[in-house]
Amino acid sequence: MEVGATPPSATHEGEILVGEASIPCAVLDDGRRVLTQSGFLTAIGRNERPKGGSGVLDEGAAFITAANLRPFVSDELISSAKPIMYQQGGRMAYGYEASLLPSVCDVYLDARAAQALHYTQAHIAEKCEMLVRGFARIGVIALIDEATGYQNARERGALALILEKYLTSHQSKWAKTFPDQFYHELFRLRGWSFSDKGFHYRPAQAGNDTRDIVYERLAPGVLDELERLNPSNEQGQRSTKHHQWLTEDHGVPELKSHISGVIALMKASASWPRFKNLLDRAYPKLGTTLEIPFDDE
Repeated sequence: MEVGATPPSATHEGEILVGEASIPCAVLDDGRRVLTQSGFLTAIGRNERPKGGSGVLDEGAAFITAANLRPFVSDELISSAKPIMYQQGGRMAYGYEASLLPSVCDVYLDARAAQALHYTQAHIAEKCEMLVRGFARIGVIALIDEATGYQNARERGALALILEKYLTSHQSKWAKTFPDQFYHELFRLRGWSFSDKGFHYRPAQAGNDTRDIVYERLAPGVLDELERLNPSNEQGQRSTKHHQWLTEDHGVPELKSHISGVIALMKASASWPRFKNLLDRAYPKLGTTLEIPFDDE
């Protein structure tokens, strides 16, 4: 932070629980998600007060500057490991960007795998192993948003930017976007016959499944806006396809990428319930909260 600049303020505060670790967290008024410095250090098995006391802003973080860890630490990680000073309820607090925690865990686990850890660092690697089993880089952001209540108070401007990237105000010409393989796997998992009439004759449930599998999981607010732009008539039919309202430079590529990922999960599933379980873990519906899977099947 520049000298003389006003520190950001915490607008939402909470606590995330990952296994046995309880980490206080906050969302700042500039949108950054932070974990408190003491909570961060405690979670990885370090003393909750950094060397030099709270407020060490310029020195590199001691937990990744040890000589034996240097081969596993990027210059970018070192530059991002400086504490953030922010205002919290009338006092100054210190924290780290939330995405730093998984990165630090990777350092210790990589060092352990290479047998490069000092014996005094073994307990940190154990803590890190527990943490990475609880969340991924995107997961920690979602956990903070839920814990602080920020997910219910995101600025409307952020949603507007998402819709601007994904949607256009004018429909485009129809182009084949959903590959036949998508419907082939959908029919297989649903136990529907597709050999006689092909995919042009689809059960009504196929439309509901497409909404569930694809559009409800694409991006915040996109489905609601598509319903407004492309409403159903009294017969429940639409004049165009939803994907005709997606932008060519972002919306359509994101849709195709999502479909490709879904097809991979379909092909890996022997049943509809198994597919839905994988789908909910890989592409959870927007606005839902899932339990953290500590153990795979």
